Amino acid sequence: MASFLHNPRLPFVRPDFPGNFFQDGQFHHAQYASAEASLGRVLRWQLSGNPQKQEKVQDPFRLQCVTDGGFLSSSEDTLVWLGHASFFIRTNGVTIITDPCWSDLPMLPRRVALPASVSDFRSIDYLLLSHGHRDHYDTDCVNQLIDQNPNMELLLPLKLSELLGRRRATVPHQEAAWWQQFTTRSEVEITFLPAKHWNRRWLHDFNQQLWGSFLVRGGSRSVYFGGDSAYAGHFAEIKRWMGAPDVCLLPVGAYKPPFMMQEAHMNPTEAVQAFRDLGGSTLIPDHYGTYDLSDEPAGEPVRLLKAAQADGQIAPNELRFLEVGEPLAL
Repeated sequence: MASFLHNPRLPFVRPDFPGNFFQDGQFHHAQYASAEASLGRVLRWQLSGNPQKQEKVQDPFRLQCVTDGGFLSSSEDTLVWLGHASFFIRTNGVTIITDPCWSDLPMLPRRVALPASVSDFRSIDYLLLSHGHRDHYDTDCVNQLIDQNPNMELLLPLKLSELLGRRRATVPHQEAAWWQQFTTRSEVEITFLPAKHWNRRWLHDFNQQLWGSFLVRGGSRSVYFGGDSAYAGHFAEIKRWMGAPDVCLLPVGAYKPPFMMQEAHMNPTEAVQAFRDLGGSTLIPDHYGTYDLSDEPAGEPVRLLKAAQADGQIAPNELRFLEVGEPLAL
């Protein structure tokens, strides 16, 4: 049976959107949902070899981590990259964390250090989860944050609360379709928006939960968190319906080989174009250097973005690289 799903308790910011199409237990969107990483493509990837293998081994790039954790005790509005797609955001006095995956992933090198212990992240108001992939939704980390922050509310795509298991009945949470606005404190406005991606945690749960991105407005400042996404027309649509965000947090890594990655992730050139489509003021790259997920060398996204900057594709004052744990005043 097919239907358009949404949360009837939340308003739409786009009145012509009926909800997310759901059929046979899966979310579908022809334009903004990519095909799953099929076994055939995975085997092709593993058997084809990496033409940049030696370059990747010799790449000296390593993310640095600022470990004083002072932003946690500050009251200033600030943004801090915690590695991969995880950010600490304090805007208009409201504290937010996105996609906390702070653990090492199986069969991968150790991730970059956190700027503070997980146990130090307290008094969090909202936890934003873009989708259920294991490099974005770390179950142990999410559960620890829930335990440490009894007043924290989870803001989720449709049906993602299923990953909470038995805690679903007791943990404060809201689920939204694309283009729906969450009910939040008056100091902040948070809207769930499209992304071109997909979702899976197990063998037989492909796209059973939705995926997406978020726009956070606090006072006069807006921050767009892109989650995971390939390049598509939704970035221009977001600007059309929501206006241009001040800060754009966009993924720039895990893009090679293209036959495996291009329908789910952006390369740096595409991320710059997404930033242009959004009309943003500042681009902060993420989703690179923390985990080794693909064939490109770890530092290649940074080098390509700096080359784009040198070529005038993006102005020096528009591109801001953050070290892990480095606070950026909002």
